[in-house]
Amino acid sequence: MPMSEERSVPHCAQKAPYPIEVEAGRTYSWCACGLSSKQPFCDGSHKGTSMQSLKWTAETSGRVWFCGCKATGKAPLCDGKHKAL
Repeated sequence: MPMSEERSVPHCAQKAPYPIEVEAGRTYSWCACGLSSKQPFCDGSHKGTSMQSLKWTAETSGRVWFCGCKATGKAPLCDGKHKAL
């Protein structure tokens, strides 16, 4: 589903977070538009819109929960908002 230029509300990729093992010091590019085929990471699907990915660098290695619904207030990490969708 292509996103129009005017679209500023992200697509809900899934109503659950993505558990991902991250490495300390590594930067991740989180998909904020919800259209990437490489969820929760950006594949450039936002190109041509006003939306962009969010760069996030892990402070420590371990599992984190990246937001899948794209409605989090703690982007790019899940804050539980998917439970109310």
